[in-house]
Amino acid sequence: MTDPKDKKVFVKTYGCQMNVYDSDRMADALATKGYKPTEQMEEADLVILNTCHIREKAAEKVYSELGRIRKLRDAKRDGGKGDMKIGVAGCVAQAEGEEIMRRAPVVDMVFGPQSYHRLPDLLDRADNGDRVVETDFPVEDKFANLPKAKKEVTRKRGVSSFLTVQEGCDKFCTFCVVPYTRGAEASRPVAQIVAEAERLAEAGVREVTLLGQNVNGYHGEGPDGKAWGLGRLLFRLAEINGLDRLRYTTSHPRDMDEELLAAHRDLDSLMPYLHLPVQAGSNKILKAMNRQHTYDDYVRLIDVIRDVRPDIALSGDFIVGFPGETEEDFEDTMRIVREVTYASAYSFKYSPRPGTPAADMKEQVEATIASERLYRLQELLNQQQRDFNASKVGTTMSLLLERKGRDEGQLVGKSPWLQAVHVQASEELIGEIVTVHIDNIGTNSLFGTMIEDRTTIGTPLHNQAEGLSI
Repeated sequence: MTDPKDKKVFVKTYGCQMNVYDSDRMADALATKGYKPTEQMEEADLVILNTCHIREKAAEKVYSELGRIRKLRDAKRDGGKGDMKIGVAGCVAQAEGEEIMRRAPVVDMVFGPQSYHRLPDLLDRADNGDRVVETDFPVEDKFANLPKAKKEVTRKRGVSSFLTVQEGCDKFCTFCVVPYTRGAEASRPVAQIVAEAERLAEAGVREVTLLGQNVNGYHGEGPDGKAWGLGRLLFRLAEINGLDRLRYTTSHPRDMDEELLAAHRDLDSLMPYLHLPVQAGSNKILKAMNRQHTYDDYVRLIDVIRDVRPDIALSGDFIVGFPGETEEDFEDTMRIVREVTYASAYSFKYSPRPGTPAADMKEQVEATIASERLYRLQELLNQQQRDFNASKVGTTMSLLLERKGRDEGQLVGKSPWLQAVHVQASEELIGEIVTVHIDNIGTNSLFGTMIEDRTTIGTPLHNQAEGLSI
């Protein structure tokens, strides 16, 4: 039998940054039961798959992984090394529910992303022989019911951290499962977010990325009893001592308001990087996607953003082969990419998600055509990323040193524009923000030389105009 003090949990995380945050919070919740994280699945007493429903065949990949885990569990039992409980969490769990239990008898617990604060209780039920399915949307605030991570645990997770501020989405894009797996938009109170951010800063975190399925739709209750937007929240977080860098993702073009633009203009700690998905360039396809913006709306917004913060780097999401997409529609996507220019991007071939309106649309595009279009789009996007990275050669920039690199004496840090930068530096500098000169570029990263005085350069000049108009 495993000593209760030595129980181990292995969490495998799929998908988005929010799932990374959720996995960390699951570990915090399980720490109250004596569980410690392990990187070796075969030695775990509890294995959790924290799943994502965005990618193609997401559910089938989970079932395949469960088959492998069953063999590990059986080997552990046969070797007299104790038992292994198995849980499936996240968006596939929310969408599949009882179906997972039916298809995979090896699973002990299935719970959605709104229920992981109940994990210790769910585990007690599983230990008593119940097969647990928890996919309701509970009334209570899961964040308020989660234990606070210990400072030493947070410190081990690094100098850059995620912080979920908002969940769910009310936009109902026709291709997206988020409203069905994460629920309606809900925002955490400002005080709760500030308290968590302060704990992170006290543990040595220098950079925080605020997360939400529609993060710039944030509308949490402020200390004044009124709803605060994301911009106002960022201004408050910028006041926290030691929290030197702020980011946020993922945004919707319809929710970029003047207060958020002002934050980009006025806050040196808000990094000049914005992930703002457009998804397609064709107005016909955008309407079919229910994106609630047009080609011209998006381009005008980009012009305003760049006027406010000229050095900003843009990232986007693109779907090709959406039902009904013609070659002309696809060329509109290529046109908007050429007009906007992106520092980085995520692009995918459309694949139906059961239960979404787009899955039932006629005129599904042939896979070979969609693949060929995706290839052309990615060629263009990759070239734009290479051009953006090349534009930094010969410049100096501030760099947050985060971890050791592969080579001896090398550290890897993050630029203000979210690029990985490799420098020769002492390991004791991890967590420092230093100044580097960029010497050359690799395939997906930069290489630089640290400037000896270790002083950060001044932030680029911003547009200080008083008025903002979207």
